[in-house]
Amino acid sequence: MKKTLVVLLAIVAVAAAGCKKKEEAPQAPAQQAPAAAPATQMPAAAPGTDPHAGLKPQEVKPGAGHKGKVLETMDSGGYTYVLIEEKGEKLWVAAMQTQVKVGDTVEFPDSPPMINFQSKTLKRTFDKIIFAPGLAVNK
Repeated sequence: MKKTLVVLLAIVAVAAAGCKKKEEAPQAPAQQAPAAAPATQMPAAAPGTDPHAGLKPQEVKPGAGHKGKVLETMDSGGYTYVLIEEKGEKLWVAAMQTQVKVGDTVEFPDSPPMINFQSKTLKRTFDKIIFAPGLAVNK
């Protein structure tokens, strides 16, 4: 009987210590600066909330990768969608909402494109679109 009691107390002690260690694990900062997060990763947000609340487009420096003339632009769902012409090819690019007009020249870093992206807010499917961390607008 004493052996069983000792074993049970040992199990409870180990379980309690394990639980306590999980609570003491280092916590991630509540708000991470957008520049510190990889461009391909969006911060987690609670369902039904705006995942981009408080975030701003990243600054893009000249010579970032792609450069083209804006042929079409629209804002929806916190994003700016631009159709650009770069070296004779048309390409859709989306970035966090940015002021841009038809005729402006924009620059943005190279990112892997998304194929057959469905925008629920625009009710449209883009055959190929690049989500850029930001746009540099040259008027």
